[in-house]
Amino acid sequence: MSQVQTLLNQVPPEALRILLVLGLSFLLGLEREGRKAHAGHYIFGGVRTFPLIGLLGYGAALVAGTQLVLVAFGLLAVAAFMVVSYRHKLETAEDAGVTTEITGLLTYVLGALVHYGNYWIATTVVVVTMLLLELKVWLESLSERISSEEVETFTKFLLLTAVILPAVPNQDFGPFHLNPFRTWLVVVAVSGISYGSYVLQRVTRQRGGIVLAAILGGAYSSTVMTVVLARRAKRENRPHLFAGSMLMASGMMFLRLVLLLAFFNEALMRVLAQRFVILGLVTLLGGLWWARRADANPNEPVREYQAKNPLELRSAFAFAGIFVVLVVVTTLVLRHFGNLGMFALAVVMGAVDVDPFIMGLTQTAGVTTPLGAAAAAVLLTTASNNALKGVYAFVFADRRTGVQGLVGLLLLALVGVTLMLV
Repeated sequence: MSQVQTLLNQVPPEALRILLVLGLSFLLGLEREGRKAHAGHYIFGGVRTFPLIGLLGYGAALVAGTQLVLVAFGLLAVAAFMVVSYRHKLETAEDAGVTTEITGLLTYVLGALVHYGNYWIATTVVVVTMLLLELKVWLESLSERISSEEVETFTKFLLLTAVILPAVPNQDFGPFHLNPFRTWLVVVAVSGISYGSYVLQRVTRQRGGIVLAAILGGAYSSTVMTVVLARRAKRENRPHLFAGSMLMASGMMFLRLVLLLAFFNEALMRVLAQRFVILGLVTLLGGLWWARRADANPNEPVREYQAKNPLELRSAFAFAGIFVVLVVVTTLVLRHFGNLGMFALAVVMGAVDVDPFIMGLTQTAGVTTPLGAAAAAVLLTTASNNALKGVYAFVFADRRTGVQGLVGLLLLALVGVTLMLV
């Protein structure tokens, strides 16, 4: 081992860099050479040209030193050759893409990157480029499989996370210590989990049946999923299947909340995690067992429901506004009415929307709100929400499914209230 190290120490560093440039640019040239053999028309460069372009970039950076203007002139010279090549391609080929020319420019840049010591970046760029080149057919087919609506939805997700979030100030304002960054981070986290569920529902649409729909929909919104299942149950005559699926959707709510609590208040999460994980898993398994019980109608219903886009900007800003209001209201209620007032607010919010209330508690729990009281309020608001979902099941479903759903969700709510005493 020492002999190998000694040999490497005797090799000039520049020699190793040149070998890296040659290896990386040769890979790109090899891929283009293979494409040229099957193209049937003119394609610029190959296994010799691309290594030469890489060496040109390396040599230009070596001569330029810190004067990047000289490197830029070299890039312009290579770009001029690429323009001539592309004009020739336009004259000889019906389908003239610009991928090879862009790859040539990239090869020049990676030579400069290696000279300046950015080995990891240069290697990563080549690996990503090779994947993009080799997966040409698969990538181009995405336009047929992914609708413009899905592209727009993902763009909104990037807007929420990569554009708005970094621009929001990360400091406390006012007597209630409102932090715009943390507020928007809550919006991003809640939207991100809902978006993940939305994507999975789209990918698995019309597959997996009602049970899978309940699990994924519960991660999106257990309340919405309960209403959807109840309305569907009215025309299916499968009371066990749909009542059990409603329970499974509520089981997912507990697991979803554990994940959100872990992001924003580790102390509150530690207080509730064990109870929520056990409650979520037991509810999922119990719901699955009930859903698998035989019904009078043996036919398996096909999934129909598709979740709506959870990343509407208007909804995101509305959630942020509700979140801020609830942080202020919770602090004021606790200050003037004590724990009893906060518990009353928890019951009310369970019938409205648990997410902004619980996320508001993550900002005050252990600071202005006692940790034990905050945990009890979270349990109470989820119990209230489960009771409300039981009412929805009874109102919107057929009688047998509605009764089973109501009883199951009321029992779940009762267990949640009982856990406040544990």
